[in-house]
Amino acid sequence: MPSHDKGKGKLFIIGTGPGNLDQLTARARNALGEAEYIIGNAAYLTPLAELLGGKQVISSSMGREVERARTAVELAQDHRVAMVSGGDPGVYGMASIVLELVERTGRVVDVEVVPGITAATAAASLLGSPLSGDFVVLSLSDLLVPLEVIEERLSAALSMGVPIVLYNPKSRGRPHNFSRAMEIAGRFRRPDTPVGIVKNAYREEETVIITTLREIMDCNDEVDMHSSVIIGGEESRIWKVNGDARGIITPRGYHKKYVY
Repeated sequence: MPSHDKGKGKLFIIGTGPGNLDQLTARARNALGEAEYIIGNAAYLTPLAELLGGKQVISSSMGREVERARTAVELAQDHRVAMVSGGDPGVYGMASIVLELVERTGRVVDVEVVPGITAATAAASLLGSPLSGDFVVLSLSDLLVPLEVIEERLSAALSMGVPIVLYNPKSRGRPHNFSRAMEIAGRFRRPDTPVGIVKNAYREEETVIITTLREIMDCNDEVDMHSSVIIGGEESRIWKVNGDARGIITPRGYHKKYVY
C-alpha cells in the first residue's frame, strides 16, 4: 500500500487530464494537495495555478523531460513530490521516464502513478462514441520513433479495421506526417469513413470537427499538436440528429444480438 506518512518522501506521477480542473480526478487533486514540490511542463502547470498555492513549483519547457524526472526522483528521497503529466502519465506521459530513472539509479522511492483522462477518451466523449470497442492509439511524432516504424504500425493498425486515434498529428517541425498518415489510411479505409478532429478538448478554444476521409485534407489547417484525430473503423458511421452531423458512432455489436 502507498505510504501517506507526511514525514517520508513520496513521488506522485499525476495525470491532469485535458487541463480543465473539472476533468481532474479526485485522487489527482488530493495528491497535488499532499505534495510539497510540484514539477512539470509550464503548459500543464498553468491550468492548475489555483491548486498550487504554498507549493514549491519547478517549471520547465518541452524537451526537458529527463531533467524534470531526475529532479523529481532526487527530491522524492526526502520530500513529497508531484510530477505533473498532461492526460494520463502512462500514455505518452511522464511515468515511463520517471520509473526508468528510479530503476537505473537504484534509489528506493515510494512511487504512486495517478491516472488521468487521456486525449483519446477526452476527444471521444466530445464526438459521441467512436471508440466503443477495440481501438488503436498511435502517435505521429517521430521525435523518439522513426517515421518508417510509425508508418509500419499505422498500416498494421489500419488493416485491423478498428478505429484509430492519432496523437501529436502535426507540428511546425513535422508538417507532413499527418498528410502522409491520411494517404496511408486511404489505402485501407473507404472514402466515406468518418473522421473526427478534436482540438483543445475541454479547454478554451475547443473545436470539434466531423468529416470523412475523403474530405479530411480540407481540414488540414485545423490539425496541430493540440489536436487528436480519430479515424473511424469499418463499422463506424456519422451520428446524425435531424440530418445534422453530431458525432461518430462505432457500434459495439449489440445490434447483432438484440432487437432495439
